Amino acid sequence: MKTDDLVAMLANGPVAAPRRATNRRLGLAMLVGVPLSLLILWVDYGVRRDLVQAMFWPMFWVKVLFPLCIAAAGLVMVQRLARPGVEVRHAWMGAALPVLGIWVLAAIVWFAMPAEDRMPSLMGQSWRICALSIGVMALPVFVATLVALRGLAPTQPALAGAAAGALAGGVGAAVYALHCMELTAPFLAVWYVSGIGVPVLVGAVLGPRLLRW
Repeated sequence: MKTDDLVAMLANGPVAAPRRATNRRLGLAMLVGVPLSLLILWVDYGVRRDLVQAMFWPMFWVKVLFPLCIAAAGLVMVQRLARPGVEVRHAWMGAALPVLGIWVLAAIVWFAMPAEDRMPSLMGQSWRICALSIGVMALPVFVATLVALRGLAPTQPALAGAAAGALAGGVGAAVYALHCMELTAPFLAVWYVSGIGVPVLVGAVLGPRLLRW
C-alpha cells in the first residue's frame, strides 16, 4: 500500500482491513506452509519409527502440544496485527505461558533427578541439530506468513514479524517433534524453546524491512 493511498483512506474514515480478507490470506499461507514443512520432515528427516507407541507417552504430547499452543497464539497475534487499529491485547500471553510452563516442568524434573542424570537429560543425543532443524521446518510457514502480511496492513511491522516467527516456530517445532526422539523436559525447555525463539527474533528484525508500507 502506498503512503498517498493510506492518507486518503485515513481521511475517509476507518481503515481496518476486512476480517475475511485477513483470514483468507493467512489461511492460504497455512495451506501452503504447513504441507511444505511436513514434506521436509518426510523427505529429509523421516517420522520416528515408534511413533504409534510414543503416542501413548504423556511427554510426547507435551512435546507436540506446547509448541502448537505457541503457534495458535502466534496466529491470533498475526491476525490482529495485520489490521490497523486492532490491538494484540493479551494474545501474547498465549505464547508466553507454554514457554513458562515447560520451564517450570523442566526445573522440577531437573532438581528431582540425580545429579549425574542432569546433563544427559539436558543435552540428549540431538542437541546440536535440534534448534536448526526446527528452524528448517518453520521456514515455509514463516515465508508464507510474511508474504501474506505484505498484502495486508500491519502498522507494527516488528511486532507483526515476531508474531509470524512465533507462529512459524511453533509449527516447526511440532512438526519436528514427529521425528525427534528426545522426551525430557530440560531438553525441550532449552533446545525447543531456542528453536522457536530464533524465528521470533528473525521476524522482529525483518518485519520493519519487509512489512513497511
